[in-house]
Amino acid sequence: MIYAYMRQTPNLENLATQKNNILTFSYQKNMNIEKEVVEYATKDLVIEERKEFENFLESLHENKYTVVVSSLSVLSTRVEELVKIIHCMLSHHVDLWVCDTPLLINEQSSIVDIFPRLDQLRKKPKEKIHIGRPKGSKSSSKFDKYHHEIMTLLSDNQSVSAIARELDVSRSSLKDYIESRALKTLVTSIGDVAEVLEDKKTDNIVLICPFKADKLNKTKVK
Repeated sequence: MIYAYMRQTPNLENLATQKNNILTFSYQKNMNIEKEVVEYATKDLVIEERKEFENFLESLHENKYTVVVSSLSVLSTRVEELVKIIHCMLSHHVDLWVCDTPLLINEQSSIVDIFPRLDQLRKKPKEKIHIGRPKGSKSSSKFDKYHHEIMTLLSDNQSVSAIARELDVSRSSLKDYIESRALKTLVTSIGDVAEVLEDKKTDNIVLICPFKADKLNKTKVK
């Protein structure tokens, strides 16, 4: 079964654009969209409030499924939530196609392919009508040119002091840069995805969808 998944919220592309992107992509890939699923909301809800989407994810374990989305932000605009969603889809052996990249995320995917997309989503500013620089957006920094090196060193558990010495820059300025862009949080999220992908390559490890795991934990507490 091949699903086209679309979500209507104020900060995403409209449904007509999403559908057009998916149909164009599926035609190019010679894929036949068998069913369309649309999620409606008046605002960008957190994952815990999106019960219909959670139910949709849980329904994907019965057969072999493919899900096609216009962009990763259709699934969620929050990196930490995307990690859980990708984890859940991998636990259900789902093939996830992202049209605007284009990118296939499945059990054979590499974290090298996924990381730039999550990082791009993290840096994407919220679209608002305003005068001047968008509230919450980040101006360019002299450290932007070191972004890849900083992320790599953080992934290797290097301290801010060690990274500052490696790059020959001010520790305090580097610390402000890392904190303002939540790079440590992003590295942790990327590490979670990498761990999931690695586990899927090991035959004796069975992944449990994190949403299902949360429900089991709540049941045990009761």
